[in-house]
Amino acid sequence: MISTRQLRYFVDIADCGSFSAAAERLFIAQSALSRQIKDLETQLDTPLFERTARQPRLTAAGEAFLPRARAMLVELEKASIMATEIGKGQRGVLRLSHSSTVPLTGFLLERLKAYLGENTGVRMEIAQQSSEAQLEELSERRLDLGLLRLPVLRQREGIVLQPLFVEPLLLAVATEHRLAGCAQVSLKALADERFISIPHRERGGLSYLSAELCMAAGFFPKAAQVVSRKTTQLQLIQAGFGIALLPESMSRLAPPGVRLIKLMEDCQSTVALAFRQGDSALVAECAARFTPPL
Repeated sequence: MISTRQLRYFVDIADCGSFSAAAERLFIAQSALSRQIKDLETQLDTPLFERTARQPRLTAAGEAFLPRARAMLVELEKASIMATEIGKGQRGVLRLSHSSTVPLTGFLLERLKAYLGENTGVRMEIAQQSSEAQLEELSERRLDLGLLRLPVLRQREGIVLQPLFVEPLLLAVATEHRLAGCAQVSLKALADERFISIPHRERGGLSYLSAELCMAAGFFPKAAQVVSRKTTQLQLIQAGFGIALLPESMSRLAPPGVRLIKLMEDCQSTVALAFRQGDSALVAECAARFTPPL
């Protein structure tokens, strides 16, 4: 079996023009270098150099072998670098998903751009899914990282939920709504309003949290004629179908016909990063870059 060492020694002799000069460059004895080349020639069953009194010259076989030997060494170097980068989490494909109420703006977008800018060997595939769907996809290894909004109703074994940041919830209404002119609104004032986002019995997330907050204020949110758990709820609010409690980060996506109003109560929502415990270095490195001090 031809070794990498033999290939490298052969190329160095061809580049230096002599066994002695190559031995100096490689910091080995000339006898050891000659022995390695002799073994290489034995394996190939043909001489690669014509030994002359002045300097070795490549044979026809050596001339044909040299460019291929160089190419093999280059490919080996590339393969080594790639393996090292993958092992250190610097190369590969990451599959990331985020909830519709966790827009990739602000802090999240800044961290994402910084991470990808420093890890040019990483490619990221981004999709949008509900919090519960993300946990299922992570559990089935069809997803690497999830950005979701707590709470989740069913925790999956082996899935880490790492809180990233907390942000206030705001009341979203159409600009023609009776409360649109208010600087602040109490949750109790919303008892008779229609909510375009109501909780699902098998899903957590923002709609579940909103219902909990309303119940703490003494009422359960009434469903609007049209409901949505997606970003289309902003369009539904603008059209006057109902209201919703939305995180501050979604204010960047709000159309002109939607007004966001502060709540008198301390209503906050937590965004978390989800990933498999003990996953690859690639996932661990990216997850670490998303984590700020809370």
